[in-house]
Amino acid sequence: MSSGVYQSFREKPFSWFFIHIVKACFFGILILNVVLFAMSVKDMSRILMGIFFVLNIFGLTLFKWCVVMMLQQLRAQGYNTRNVLIVGSRDRAVDVIKSIDVSREGGYRILGCFDINPEIVGSSVVNGHKVVGTITDLKAYLENNVVDELIFAMPLRLIENPDKYLVLAESMGVRVRFIPDWQIHYLKYTPAVAQIHVVDFSGIPTLTLQSTPINEGLLLMKSFMDYGLALFFLIVLSPVFAIISLAIYLTSPGPVFYSQERLGQNGRRFKVLKFRSMVLDADKKLEALKSLNEADGPAFKIKKDPRIIPYVGTFLRKTSLDELPQFINVLMGDMSLVGPRPPLPSEVCQYEVWQRRRLSMKPGLTCLWQIAPKRNDLTFDEWMKLDLLYIDKWSLRLDCMLIMKTVGSVLTGAGR
Repeated sequence: MSSGVYQSFREKPFSWFFIHIVKACFFGILILNVVLFAMSVKDMSRILMGIFFVLNIFGLTLFKWCVVMMLQQLRAQGYNTRNVLIVGSRDRAVDVIKSIDVSREGGYRILGCFDINPEIVGSSVVNGHKVVGTITDLKAYLENNVVDELIFAMPLRLIENPDKYLVLAESMGVRVRFIPDWQIHYLKYTPAVAQIHVVDFSGIPTLTLQSTPINEGLLLMKSFMDYGLALFFLIVLSPVFAIISLAIYLTSPGPVFYSQERLGQNGRRFKVLKFRSMVLDADKKLEALKSLNEADGPAFKIKKDPRIIPYVGTFLRKTSLDELPQFINVLMGDMSLVGPRPPLPSEVCQYEVWQRRRLSMKPGLTCLWQIAPKRNDLTFDEWMKLDLLYIDKWSLRLDCMLIMKTVGSVLTGAGR
């Protein structure tokens, strides 16, 4: 990871990666020579060593180029993009917009600009991008739109109490960048959980505040693990899929699968898949049951839900086997194997600001809450805090541990 070869391509030109590939290969060949010298190996051909060095550079560069081309194609079709909101509408903002528009391969999509002057809302900034609101509208905009990053591209002294907007973004898990200058002393903000690091953003040096994991290499490995294990489980569990489908078909009229709109990373909408464990039109019968709700907060839950299909539905929900089709959601890129469970839009509308940070990572099939003892007895706030604890403590090791514990929980029916 230290060579930089596995860092995110979004913020780096290809030449940057080529230089680091050459450096990595050089140090690799240097270490190899030291090892061979220490082992007194004297018959190693220098020509062979040189060919190996050149082919290694060529192979890694070709691989990286193929990945870049694939990402460019995906991002051109609207996949793997990040939505950016810019605070500012003058020279700095114009420079940022032009840099992003030139570097299309970064996959950034500009939502618009915010300004401190309400009179220029709706006016054009550059390249067709407009002022879509004022800084005082920021909270409402973040709550109602998918915003991955917030870029401050105006003098901080012009913003009244800029600290509160940084606190807001951190609380909601939105990555913040701002172009540092001598006016940075206007900030009194101290991050509660966010990490601060310097990043070259499309050729512009920025200070970045991020309250989600920042190791792009490990996050890439998490994605590979998601796709690999999801495909593996779908193949291995195909007989289980067939048995469950047959059981639902024989005991309840209607489709075997059930889909429902949920919110993913930073509020992206998608259809989550499940085995149907309730009778048809269960959603329409929810209103009549709300007075029986036993859960606190926005969530709805009752122990003996009359909408559940007798025996089959009860078994599926007790063992969480109704969630198995979500491996398909993982392959589609909407979900991860491990992450906060995807909430309903109606639930998110009732979230407090700090609770929205659980949307800052891709939702998963399982998480800390999912394997907690007697998880149904947890309060809504305890559930939210477990999700935020996962985000703050995330590692590949933690993901592997949660996957293994979830498998054990499903096999024993524990945790409910």
